[in-house]
Amino acid sequence: MFQPLTKSDFGKTWEEARVYCRPVCFVDRRHELDEACLRIADTLLWFAAWHVSLRDTDEVRSAIVPVPELDAWIAAMPDRLAAAATAQRAAVARPRGALQLGERMVRLNEPQIMGILNVTPDSFSDGGKHVDAAAVGEAGYALASAGAAIVDVGGESTRPGAPLVWEGDEIQRVEGVVAALAKGGVAVSIDTRKAAVMEAALAAGATVVNDISALRYDERAMEVVARAGCPVVLMHAPSAKSDPHEGGAYSHILFDVYDMLAERIAACTAAGIDPAKIIVDPGLGFGKGVADNLALVNGVALFHTLGCPVLFGASRKRMIGALDNEAPTDQRLGGSVALHYQAATQGAQLLRVHDVAETRQALRVWRGLRDAALTGQD
Repeated sequence: MFQPLTKSDFGKTWEEARVYCRPVCFVDRRHELDEACLRIADTLLWFAAWHVSLRDTDEVRSAIVPVPELDAWIAAMPDRLAAAATAQRAAVARPRGALQLGERMVRLNEPQIMGILNVTPDSFSDGGKHVDAAAVGEAGYALASAGAAIVDVGGESTRPGAPLVWEGDEIQRVEGVVAALAKGGVAVSIDTRKAAVMEAALAAGATVVNDISALRYDERAMEVVARAGCPVVLMHAPSAKSDPHEGGAYSHILFDVYDMLAERIAACTAAGIDPAKIIVDPGLGFGKGVADNLALVNGVALFHTLGCPVLFGASRKRMIGALDNEAPTDQRLGGSVALHYQAATQGAQLLRVHDVAETRQALRVWRGLRDAALTGQD
């Protein structure tokens, strides 16, 4: 049952209590609110209130707090929680800066697309589609031409029950593809959790590491990324073992995912990875049920308080089929576009998708709506 939060509740918290400040009440006409709204990083989105939640043991209490009133709420908090809330507010406002990917610069002031290129025989959506080397290269160029700022190349399926691929085989699958795309001027990320694959792909021209284990699966992975100095995507999965879907028991999905990503950011920063090059991904579908995924979609704005660009990937996910009469993967385009559009309205800077052209069109419409709202035209 929902429990309302009041300022006096902060005087009765346990030592383990945590506070979370999520941007809510997004506004079109920020110029009509003056100082009563805040901007998410350097995006085109402003919001007028915070959804402040206090997590104390297993209980969560929440309140909607207008932007100008947050200072008074912070003043009522114990020092530790006040410091956390202050840091979250500052992190939301901090510009994310552009990603310098080789000779290409990807600016994050509006949503950018990461196109999925699976070089696997068994990925859940397009397994076996891209196996011929020439066809793979053409598919990658097609994604870039359709509007993908980054092409994400993966050589191992991470669908539930997928077999583990030996790193040598994975390298053989992706190395030539990465080299060909990079040579052609495409910004490439490598979707892998294995340090040896990261090294081979980075040497071949990849400029981003996208790790579903948040650099937990391979003990050398963090060292490889730190040494390369490249951007890295830290994704939430309940397990760092061979099956990333193992576990998946949550007391509060949104906050559990948030806490894990915050811990990984701290660990990576301590290991020498530049925090400005860390991207976070809540990991929809990995060890999460439909209700969990929906909660993450609705709450994705919370992850801006980590101070990192947010990557969102719901393309053709099982949750779409669950919500639409078990639609098969090749009939989930509408749901995919809807979910990524929703993420864009909450400030997600990177959208990882199969259907690049359709998502690009949706984002152009979104941008037109934002421009019209911000210029104040009725």
